[in-house]
Amino acid sequence: MTTAENTRDLAALEAERDRIRAAHLTPAGERPASTARGLHHTALISSDVERTVRFYQDVLGFPLTELIENRDYPGSSHFFFDIGNGNLLAFFDFPGLDVGPYAEVLGGLHHMAISVDPERWEQLVERLTAAGVEHEVHSGVSVYFRDPDGARIELIADPLGEMYGSKVL
Repeated sequence: MTTAENTRDLAALEAERDRIRAAHLTPAGERPASTARGLHHTALISSDVERTVRFYQDVLGFPLTELIENRDYPGSSHFFFDIGNGNLLAFFDFPGLDVGPYAEVLGGLHHMAISVDPERWEQLVERLTAAGVEHEVHSGVSVYFRDPDGARIELIADPLGEMYGSKVL
């Protein structure tokens, strides 16, 4: 057991999850439809536009779909990658601003999980290896790695709406 585990009451944390689940989780057949249509895009920050394009397009196979100026910061780029199913992964760069290195903070990104076909997943793990990208495979369907700016990414071979054999949608 790690030091962090020693300082937490795991049974109390599980009881709190049970309480929240009982109070807020409506069974699938009884849930109202979402008011959203889907994820339009998630935007991350890039320190080097071309390096980011090479990584996401050339290593991961997510086609670059657009590269425009950021309307909120003149000189900054806003660029998009197709991650399938009508969803986009976007980036901004902020030349001249010292945004600092990637950090996990409250309200920040822990990781982004992107679903890929199982056959494609195997190929992408091989591509990460060939590109020298450090990664960890978990449960035979997830691979975790960091992008060039440190954001944690997961490629998961489970279908959308499932995680490790359980329905999450």
